[in-house]
Amino acid sequence: MAAPSVGGVRLPKGSGETIRLPRGASLTDFADKINANPASLVQVLFHLGEMVTATASVSDEILELLGQEMNYRVQVVSPEEEDRALLQSFDIEFGDLGDEDALAARPPVVTVMGHVDHGKTRLLDTVRKANVREAEAGGITQHIGAYQVPAELEGVERLITFIDTPGHEAFTAMRARGAKSTDIAVIVVAADDGVMPQTVESINHAQAAELPIVVAVNKIDVEGANPDKIRQQLTEYNLVAEEYGGDTMFVDISAKQGTNIESLLEAILLTADAALDLRANPDMDAQGVTIEGHLDRGRGPVATVLVQRGTLRVGDSVVAGDASGRVRRMVDEHGADVTEALPSRPVQVIGLTSVPGAGDTFLVVDEDRVARQIADRRRARERNAELASRRKRVSLEDLDAALKETNTLNLIIKGDNSGTVEALEEALMKLDVGEDVDLRVIHRGVGGITEGDINLAIADNVIVMGFNVRAEGKATELANREGVEIRYYSVIYQAIEEIEQALKGMLKPEYEEVELGRAEVREVYKSSKFGTIAGCLVMAGEIRRNARARLLRDSRVIHENLPISSLRRFKDDVVEVRDGYECGLTLGNYSDIKVDDVIETFEMREKPRS
Repeated sequence: MAAPSVGGVRLPKGSGETIRLPRGASLTDFADKINANPASLVQVLFHLGEMVTATASVSDEILELLGQEMNYRVQVVSPEEEDRALLQSFDIEFGDLGDEDALAARPPVVTVMGHVDHGKTRLLDTVRKANVREAEAGGITQHIGAYQVPAELEGVERLITFIDTPGHEAFTAMRARGAKSTDIAVIVVAADDGVMPQTVESINHAQAAELPIVVAVNKIDVEGANPDKIRQQLTEYNLVAEEYGGDTMFVDISAKQGTNIESLLEAILLTADAALDLRANPDMDAQGVTIEGHLDRGRGPVATVLVQRGTLRVGDSVVAGDASGRVRRMVDEHGADVTEALPSRPVQVIGLTSVPGAGDTFLVVDEDRVARQIADRRRARERNAELASRRKRVSLEDLDAALKETNTLNLIIKGDNSGTVEALEEALMKLDVGEDVDLRVIHRGVGGITEGDINLAIADNVIVMGFNVRAEGKATELANREGVEIRYYSVIYQAIEEIEQALKGMLKPEYEEVELGRAEVREVYKSSKFGTIAGCLVMAGEIRRNARARLLRDSRVIHENLPISSLRRFKDDVVEVRDGYECGLTLGNYSDIKVDDVIETFEMREKPRS
């Protein structure tokens, strides 16, 4: 078959085979796969109305468009597959548990979820005997952490690992990601409040991740508490209590009073034993997931990691997301030094070169060089994917519009914690205020606001958001001098609401027509000075000078958008004439006015946005 010609460009014709490309691939990457000249692919896209350079990262849609044109099926590889292929190139298998004989029991990992204010953080406080909730701004969990607590079952002491996640619906993705590293979900429901939207959302996440669920019915000491009603409500979501013949364990608790907390821990262990085979090989190189990361002024980048297999030791070379380094020190949730961490153990790792993101995989490798190479490759891959997602599709038809000024709110987000920064960005990107306004996060990071952030903000006309961090001395001076706006937040709700209001403020105003009055033409006069004058009786509302009007004849619109240029009662100029009074008026230079015509007046008022 002859090579196809698109716009005069000769190209090799595919036969429907699948081409696998990573996110953010360039036309050069595509050309390498099909042995074509990248310049010819640039020409093809130009004739298809897309302007792309050969080396620029392009979106999935453009890759698929090009594939269809050349009879190839383009498959964009998922981030997980990309990462797996990357590690395999270094002879590393992520998630491999090793020989069956070497597996040993490990503690269950539990995520506590539920509606805001139903007592998730209070429950975790009670479980770990530490009062963190008062330290949180607004009493809302802002960060993600992990803690390990002892529990007793049938006279044997065992450990349970709890992952603490933010408690607001904006962090759907964070909860879902937490569930991927979780064995059991504890759904907290207030006995006096019942099943709420976030309760349902939490149940959906847990069931989508195929997690066993334990329900903690909290606040049983509060007036109006009805635990039986909670059991009945949750049957609608396939959570049937054991006493009703189901297989879900319900425990009535009071996190505030500490009632039945031991029973809840027992229920978690019983559910884990009944539904799961929780084993891991402690003798392999450690692998796991990053729960959170932050920049500590004294210790540098600090990552909280959950070991999922193997044993993590001080001195190990590690890579976590696009951060690498050597484990210089490990501490537990109480700040005590730890020399090694077994499976299901959460620890803080100190010694990384940068702050990893929440949910990033971490693994131990043989040497620092390999860790750096993997981190560099991951960083480049993420940068390409980000560039492709940011690139706006510019076609030949809308090039003129694209060159005009657009309503875009540019943000830099800095926070004390990588999980919160990522979750905040994801929540902001989901804000829906129409197609006329865009939100772009041009930079995000962990740590204080620096001069580099302010310089970037100056160049791109950006608002800088600081979440639980402040601008450093010289950065504040530079921001004040250059007029860069820095907004500080400690409660996530407030940040989202203010950005949403800012986006709505950038929208072009919407107007709606408001009817002012109706007048019926009783006489028509011709004047050499004023033109055609309509003698009218106001039938409803009021007629105002300078208002807009339309002329109706036999209920049909004869002319739209005429001005009431002059308005008189007898010989006096007036501003308005009300219902029941007579007046004389002119409709600009318009002269085709007849007796019995109706003049409707209206004004366009700005419509408040919801």
